[in-house]
Amino acid sequence: MTTTVERPVRAVPEPAPAARLRRPGWRDSRLLVGVVVVALSVALGSWAVSSAARTVDVYAAGTALTPGTPVTAADLRTVEVRLGAQTDRYVLVEDGLPDEAVVLRTVAPGELVPAAALGAAADLAVRAVAVPVSTGLSDRIVAGAAVDVWHVPAEAGAAPGGDPVAETAEPQLLVSGVTVAEVDEGSGTLVVGGPVTVHLLVGADDLPGVLAAVAGDGPIALVPVGSAG
Repeated sequence: MTTTVERPVRAVPEPAPAARLRRPGWRDSRLLVGVVVVALSVALGSWAVSSAARTVDVYAAGTALTPGTPVTAADLRTVEVRLGAQTDRYVLVEDGLPDEAVVLRTVAPGELVPAAALGAAADLAVRAVAVPVSTGLSDRIVAGAAVDVWHVPAEAGAAPGGDPVAETAEPQLLVSGVTVAEVDEGSGTLVVGGPVTVHLLVGADDLPGVLAAVAGDGPIALVPVGSAG
């Protein structure tokens, strides 16, 4: 005889009602934070675009400005440029020039004048030295150019008759990469191809060697630094 076992039937729970999405209202804090973030992003973007597009009047060098030279507005010209966030790096026309300002480093013609290129005379790290040059002077040696200074010392020797003569020694490099402050060709002289005085800006450490060469015997030659282009 077969016995049938009845299994209890489990009740299937009814599905929970779906949560209804509510439209966020103006009092929802998340919505307010989102609106503030979007507004700030738009304002910041507009400010960045307007700042980048804004032009300012800046001083530029009319001619080469060399260290130690007093600078006035007559030595400069005004250009309108877009500097963005770099307005503090250059001399703005609206700010004017510092009182009794001198050039601390060379500024090329047409270059925007950096604020760090002007200062007091006490801040200068170089001194001007007048160097007579009797050898051929390159056309590239002008105010603002960089040159190497060579000296050819004359050494005393003995002629066969016992009289002292000057013998030429090996050229010596005195200092490299110094700046030309001025070239004085002596327009008043009647001697064509005569000596030319070049005023060089020499650092304090190199002054003794250059001054000794200027006061001693033997020619001094200036060689331009860099390529012709």
